[in-house]
Amino acid sequence: MRAECDLAVIGAGPAGVAGALSACLAGLDVVLIDAATRPGGQYFRHLPRGFGADGQAVLHHGLDRFLRQWEALVERATVLLGHRVWAVERAGGQASGPGDGALVVRCVEGDRDERPRTVVARGLLIATGAHDRPLPFPGWDLPGVLTAGGAQALLKGDLVVAGHRVVVAGTGPFLLPVAAGLAAAGADVRGVYEANSRFGLARHPLLAAGRAAEALGYGARLARHRVPYRGRHAVVEAHGGDALTHVTVAKLDADWRPLATRTVECDTLAYGYGFVPQLELPVQLGCRTRRDLDGTPVVAVDAGMRTSVPGVYAAGETTGVGGAVLAEAEGRIAGRAAAADLGRRVPPLPALSRRAGRLGAFARALLEAYPIRPGWQRWLRGDTLICRCEEVPLSAVRKARELGASDARAVKLLARPGMGWCQGRMCAHAVACLAGEDPAAPRRPIAQPIRLGTLAALTDPPKEG
Repeated sequence: MRAECDLAVIGAGPAGVAGALSACLAGLDVVLIDAATRPGGQYFRHLPRGFGADGQAVLHHGLDRFLRQWEALVERATVLLGHRVWAVERAGGQASGPGDGALVVRCVEGDRDERPRTVVARGLLIATGAHDRPLPFPGWDLPGVLTAGGAQALLKGDLVVAGHRVVVAGTGPFLLPVAAGLAAAGADVRGVYEANSRFGLARHPLLAAGRAAEALGYGARLARHRVPYRGRHAVVEAHGGDALTHVTVAKLDADWRPLATRTVECDTLAYGYGFVPQLELPVQLGCRTRRDLDGTPVVAVDAGMRTSVPGVYAAGETTGVGGAVLAEAEGRIAGRAAAADLGRRVPPLPALSRRAGRLGAFARALLEAYPIRPGWQRWLRGDTLICRCEEVPLSAVRKARELGASDARAVKLLARPGMGWCQGRMCAHAVACLAGEDPAAPRRPIAQPIRLGTLAALTDPPKEG
């Protein structure tokens, strides 16, 4: 099947929905595409039917506003949920300006019975969000060890508490809502262990002031459930046979080198070290990337969220991880810019740009306050798995380095990390660091797993002209 429109939007999270709605209100014909069967992205996960509005509010800040935007959008746009986008390209070669040369979005609907679909648009907004950034350590492959985002997704989307006795660890403010949510849902949260200082934002008092109430709220919930919150501590090893039984928690110095350790019994570990933007699609199109403050590659955009490729826009975590509120603001800016570039009359909204600027400054302050320190590599042993999909231990990565591998790509070719089912999404950051280089933007001609039959049946849309 084939659809044509003015603007295709990939991603139905805060950025994508806000961008699509803004473009619709400015008069564009919009098609919104998302792999999930429900809107909201990773942040707004709808709870099961029958769960009260009060419960929704506890787990989902700002959900009512998002749902109002969604209801307004579905009346104006074509929405394709349950469609996995695996490739984007430009028909007819390079373009010199917005609207020149159609942008082709290739996706499939369904799981067992894949049905190809093509969306052809004059403009494209990529708002594909981010995924958790785990760091490897001995035992991270045990049942019961999962990412903080995974634990939050289970709780928000299905009211499933990840475990009974839970430890939350890693770095960044995201640990607080995860721990508070699990404790409120009945889990025995044995502790929150922040690898950096708990007071990292003290250097930015004006920026932190706007979020002080939210942080105090999480702190009060943790105190109410008697959950300890310790800075300069990290889980450096997980233990167990068929399942997790306990973890080793280390007190860290400023570079994350362990100073002293102790044991905490638990059946679940929810951990995370920030997030990594999903850049497969913008990289396919050749969009220029830049390094964020933590070294993570993100899409480079101008004040209107335009990428280096004419007619292509990016918003939300793809341009730098900053949270749902910033993502919504960027989505609105991108949708309005796309409409203006395609000839619609769009009045300026300087207040929106100023708001996005303030939120962006806060996001940068968080990256400065909660960096990834190199000391985590001291937590590893030779038998520690670096790539869980291919079961590649640290010793194999070191052997590849001894054989002459000087970068992550060479390590991958010699030792196979990143060649499994997740295609490096879980281990690419660690492999790059162990190879002595900054993580690179992913280059994958196929962004999502599809069947060979889908590729074999592929037909190109007719070229313009």
